[in-house]
Amino acid sequence: MIRFSLRIPADLHERVTARAAADRRSLNSQILHLLEIALAAPQADAGSPGGDPASPAPLRGKPDSSPA
Repeated sequence: MIRFSLRIPADLHERVTARAAADRRSLNSQILHLLEIALAAPQADAGSPGGDPASPAPLRGKPDSSPA
């Protein structure tokens, strides 16, 4: 196993922690589970970035940076 630090927004941490508790998993196990699901999902059509309109857009740049 590889260890690394991950910085995420507080609200996302709360959501993942709540989901982990509901699924009776540790936070680490929940993050691994969600990554495995995301990577196993079929790729969306190349013409529609993001695929599902309900899925959040990928982060670009520093998440804590403010717009100029």
